[in-house]
Amino acid sequence: MNSLSGKFQPTVGGAGAAHKIRASRLPRRFTQSYSRFVAMMKFLLPVAALVLIAMVVLWPHIGADDLRFRIGFAAIKASVSKEPSMVNPRFVGTDSENKPYSITADLARSLGDLSDKDVPTNIELEMPKADITLEDGSWLVLTARTGLLANQDKALNLEGAVNLFHDSGYEFRTEKAAINLATGVASGNLPIEGQGPFGVLKAEGFKLIEKGKTIYFSGKSKLVLHPGAGKTDK
Repeated sequence: MNSLSGKFQPTVGGAGAAHKIRASRLPRRFTQSYSRFVAMMKFLLPVAALVLIAMVVLWPHIGADDLRFRIGFAAIKASVSKEPSMVNPRFVGTDSENKPYSITADLARSLGDLSDKDVPTNIELEMPKADITLEDGSWLVLTARTGLLANQDKALNLEGAVNLFHDSGYEFRTEKAAINLATGVASGNLPIEGQGPFGVLKAEGFKLIEKGKTIYFSGKSKLVLHPGAGKTDK
C-alpha cells in the first residue's frame, strides 16, 4: 500500500501544479486585455469628445450657409425690380364726400419720386382690389390683375381681367378701367359684359358715375332682359 501511495503522490502533485499554472495565466491575459481596452478608451474618448465639440461649433455655420443661400436667391429675384416693394399692402383714403375707400394688393412697387409726405406718387400693384363705400352704405368692389395708383390724383388704373361688382347684384367684366377715387367715376373704352337683376348686357365701353348709381354704356350694345325685370310688387 505504501508503494502504491508513493506512486500516486507525484501524479496528483503534477496535476495540481498544471492546474495552478493554467489558472494563473487567465487573470494575466484578462489583465492585459483590460489594459489594452483602457488604453484604447483613453485615446478614443478624447477624440470623440473633440468631434462632438467640433460638430456643436460648426453645425450653426453649416445651417447658416444654407439660409444665406436661400436669402441671397430671394434677394436676387427681388432685385430684378430696383424700386422698393411691399407685400400685401393696404392703402386707405376718403373721397370728395369723406366716404372711405381702401385698396389692397398682393404686391406693391413704388414708381418715381416721393411726395412731400414721403409717400410714393405712383404705385404699381399686382392683383389689386378696391373697396368703395357708397352714400347709402352699400359698396362697390373692383379687382384686376394689375393696377397703377396715382396717390396725388387719387386715380386708379386697372388692367387685365377687370371685374366690377356692386352689392346690389350687378357684375361687369372688361380688360381696362380708369377710376377716379375722389369723384367715384369709372370708365373704360374696351368691350364690357355683365349681368344683374335686369338681365345680361354687352357693350363696347362704359362710364360709371355717382359711384355706380348710374352706368352709361357706349358703342354697339346688346341687352337681354330677364322676364319681369324692373317690375315691383304693389
